[in-house]
Amino acid sequence: MEVTIKTKGNYDFIDITAQVAEAVEASNINSGVAVVFVVGSTAALTTMEYESGVLADLTQVLEKLAPTDYDWQHHLKWGDSNGAAHIKAALIGPDLSIPIENGQLSLGTWQQIVLIDFDEKPRQRKVIIKILSD
Repeated sequence: MEVTIKTKGNYDFIDITAQVAEAVEASNINSGVAVVFVVGSTAALTTMEYESGVLADLTQVLEKLAPTDYDWQHHLKWGDSNGAAHIKAALIGPDLSIPIENGQLSLGTWQQIVLIDFDEKPRQRKVIIKILSD
């Protein structure tokens, strides 16, 4: 299954748990794994509590690790200004594997699947969801 998600860029956090759960339900698989992958090098996937305080905290931490306004070598090579987006996406990663038990994603009560777009402009992100059976 493939899902297209419109993003705003610049730390756009989008909860995609419902889309992944729909793919699991449609698969009729009782036990297995959901593999979720975002195509592109300036976006990432993670699990977290999708709550404004956590989103702000993660943004603050990532800005300390890879500040947007730094003079990245990537900017010199390509003449753009999304070097920090590439670094942040690489740190978090483009994919997740979530166990499926009893036909449901094995997520904690406060754990959601979150797409983060770090790029400097809006994008249409392609998210690939594969459901694998045991």
